[in-house]
Formats: sequence, structure tokens, C-alpha cells
Amino acid sequence: MVMAVKIKVMPSSPNANLEKIKKEAKEIIIREGGKNCSFEEEPIAFGLKALIALFLWSEEKSLDELEKKLEKIEDISSIQVIDIRKAFG
Repeated sequence: MVMAVKIKVMPSSPNANLEKIKKEAKEIIIREGGKNCSFEEEPIAFGLKALIALFLWSEEKSLDELEKKLEKIEDISSIQVIDIRKAFG
């Protein structure tokens, strides 16, 4: 079974390079088994934008290791799983 996952990636500052963070996060998500990865930007405050990663993930795999690897990306202050749903199709 496949899950649709949304993870909020908070940069450490408004000056963080979001394109670089997206590229590194996408590489990690795909390497760990995620599929159809895309990103949305969500304005927070004072120019700070969160990245919302959307991707498909196998229900059999834990997200814990993925979260730990994403947290190691430079200029990331936090990672939070904000939505998980079973995907049909």
C-alpha cells in the first residue's frame, strides 16, 4: 500500500537557498524510496517560507530515517510530517 505524505521543511532563515534545499531534499526522498516528489512554498512571516514536500511513500517503510536525513541538510531548522494519507490508484 502506498501513502501520500506531506512534510514541512523549515529553513533556518529567510536567506536560506530554497532551491538548493529542494534539490537536496528531493535527492534524499527519492534515494530513500519516495516517488513523485514535488514542493510547494508556504509563506510563514517576515520573508520566511517553509517548503512543503509532497511525495508517495511505501506504507511498509518508516518515515523516521527519512526525517533524520532531511534534518541534516544545511540551513534546515526543522522537519515535520504534517499529513499522511493512504493513496489509491
